Amino acid sequence: MSAIARRLPRRIAIPSVNDSLGTKLLPTLLSIIAGSVDAIGFLGLGGLFTAHVTGNLVILAAHLASGDAAPVAPMLSVPVFMIALGLTRLLVGGLDWIGRGSLRPLLLLQLLLLAGFLVLCVSAGPHIDPNASIAILGGMFGVAAMAMQNALVQVSLKGAPSTAVMTTNITRFMMDVGEVMFGREPTDVAEARSRAKNTWPAILGFAVGCGLGAACEAAIGLWALALPIGLALLALAMGLAVDLDGGQEP
Repeated sequence: MSAIARRLPRRIAIPSVNDSLGTKLLPTLLSIIAGSVDAIGFLGLGGLFTAHVTGNLVILAAHLASGDAAPVAPMLSVPVFMIALGLTRLLVGGLDWIGRGSLRPLLLLQLLLLAGFLVLCVSAGPHIDPNASIAILGGMFGVAAMAMQNALVQVSLKGAPSTAVMTTNITRFMMDVGEVMFGREPTDVAEARSRAKNTWPAILGFAVGCGLGAACEAAIGLWALALPIGLALLALAMGLAVDLDGGQEP
């Protein structure tokens, strides 16, 4: 038995419960988080998108075209999103340099940013002014958290669908469904079926998150951010349980 064990390669690609947790359940949970944060931020902060940042460009263009004063938060959201992505990449590079995985640190930082989002917003009182400095700062915490989640999926959960950009996911899903139905090459059909199975939970998760976030915000205002914070805590617990950590060993 020991002789056979010595002949085996050190790492064998055998699907495990942890692999399933990392590649399927965790991205779905992150999609619910993104959907809820986006809906809560939009309703509670005067139309600010935190996950769907390109929507802020549409808002800005609409204000400029109508001659209205451009709101500060949507103007800041795009550069803040880009800066957060850049800092995340630097952090991942540093973790790679010391031989550490990026999944768990990024999940923790997202949790902390969402907690800051909640604290800043609720400290402004029940009738928050979206143009107040504290509301803008809180919104940027939310934007940074969603930027980190976008980066996290690409660098720490490679192969997983986007958890915050549903236009791309829906397009990919429908093209894959078409390939499954009408494709002629068995290999292409199999790949499309596999991608579709991975993509639809993220789409559903984001939709569920939007619904839950909107319902909670209508009921308790920006205290509704406790929902994605709780889910982010669960995501961190799941991250501690998985072996898929950006290709690095724990």
